[in-house]
Amino acid sequence: MRPKKIRLVLSAPRERCYKPLCKPLSKVESVYLTLDEFEAIRLSCYECLKQEDGAKRMKISRPTFSRIETSAHKKIADALVNIKAIRIEGGCCRIIKRSKKTKGKRSIY
Repeated sequence: MRPKKIRLVLSAPRERCYKPLCKPLSKVESVYLTLDEFEAIRLSCYECLKQEDGAKRMKISRPTFSRIETSAHKKIADALVNIKAIRIEGGCCRIIKRSKKTKGKRSIY
């Protein structure tokens, strides 16, 4: 198996866990969403980008972006339908943060 290419993520999510209100976290199953899956959903659904544009932002191919996005949609649907928590962690990513010093330019950490 070939090694995964590093995917670029604009910033880490503010929250790393979303859970149903009806049960305590200790009694709820979890679905694990990777940071690159979170970023693909953010780009395609929240920012309404086409797959090609989202793939360019993440520095990956369009088919790879599509696979990541499909995987994320399945996990989110599973969590909603089966009342599971969504935990965001892991993935082969590099987080990019905007720095005040660079005035809107991106710096890679």
